[in-house]
Amino acid sequence: MKVLVLNCGSSSIKYQFIDTANRIALAKGMVERIGMTSAVLTHQPLNKEKIRIVGEILDHSIAIEYVIAVLLSPNHGVIKDKKEIDAVGHRVVHGGETFSGSVLITDQVMNALKENIELAPLHNPPNIKGIQATKDHLPTTPQCGIFDTAFHVKMPPRAYLYGIPYELYKKYKIRRYGFHGTSHRYVSERAAQILGKPIEQLKIITAHLGNGCSMAAVDCGRSVDTTMGFTPLEGLIMGTRSGDMDPSVILYIMAKEGLSLSEANTLLNKHSGLIGISGESSDMREIEEAVGEGNKKAKYAFDVFTYRIKKYVGAYTAALGGLDALIFTGGIGENSIMVRNDVCANMEFLGIKINDELNKNVKGECVISTDDSKVTVMRIPTNEELVIALDTEQIVSEQLSIKHAASVN
Repeated sequence: MKVLVLNCGSSSIKYQFIDTANRIALAKGMVERIGMTSAVLTHQPLNKEKIRIVGEILDHSIAIEYVIAVLLSPNHGVIKDKKEIDAVGHRVVHGGETFSGSVLITDQVMNALKENIELAPLHNPPNIKGIQATKDHLPTTPQCGIFDTAFHVKMPPRAYLYGIPYELYKKYKIRRYGFHGTSHRYVSERAAQILGKPIEQLKIITAHLGNGCSMAAVDCGRSVDTTMGFTPLEGLIMGTRSGDMDPSVILYIMAKEGLSLSEANTLLNKHSGLIGISGESSDMREIEEAVGEGNKKAKYAFDVFTYRIKKYVGAYTAALGGLDALIFTGGIGENSIMVRNDVCANMEFLGIKINDELNKNVKGECVISTDDSKVTVMRIPTNEELVIALDTEQIVSEQLSIKHAASVN
């Protein structure tokens, strides 16, 4: 099956066109600056040169039209007819408590997505726009929704409830939801395959470290805890997000600085984390470079970042009752030698021993722990798009089977 995978943001659309039989992306790209002047589409067909198209892309519908057109292009495309797009899979950020897995998008599902807008006001509206725009251009093509939150929905109450009146949870659905679910699911399943063991027998900690960061405790293939919470703000410090903090801190700052709710939200989400502490950058590569130059605040930022990860490794090992594998993924997790080394340093008491040479020379999916390490430490590049494509294939295939059986009967 050939599946168009879409990740729609407020002013951008990332896409991949995936051949699920061979598990390869036939083309990938991104539309940026939707609704702004000089919007840009960057398109990369498999084994061909990347192209860049600048045009007037006023909304998501026109952006989807551009994506389909470039996939059909005689010079840069990979299909000859729109009918070769067998299905479309959408990354949807928030499914609330409604969705514990991927689903075929129906009118009922769309209504549920709209109901969850208040839980993800920045993310769900553009996700919905992308689905509606796709329907305009591919009206008979099945569409599926794959939710960032779904992998974490079945966490036990002890992990998802907050220490607030229970009535507020029931009334407003205030609970830990967690995000990056497709990434945590993918790398934990790949870890089991690499180890050659059923995931039902493994206790795994996954660390998705990028501009946004989260960790998950995965017991027997199920997320039992995760660092992000009601929103993606909780947990680890990130590029621009504060992560865990005393709630009174923001109340104190709001009073002292005279901040509105909107300004406080911007402070915590856009001006905190690595950029907030260092005053230099939200990019770990630039933080590490500044550390090497002796920048004290950059060193503070780096140390707080890795220390928070190390603490969660200890906490989740306790929550899991042991640990078989620790997985690093995401832009920082996959590429930062310093972060992996710092997190794993002095962790022998937990059975974690990293091999310095392996850590310095990572390629693709690889083990970076020593032979005598009781915990296998791995670097596994994530592939959320493939998860979305495979889930979409499974759902659409099941629907086709049901229709076929109904027609036969």
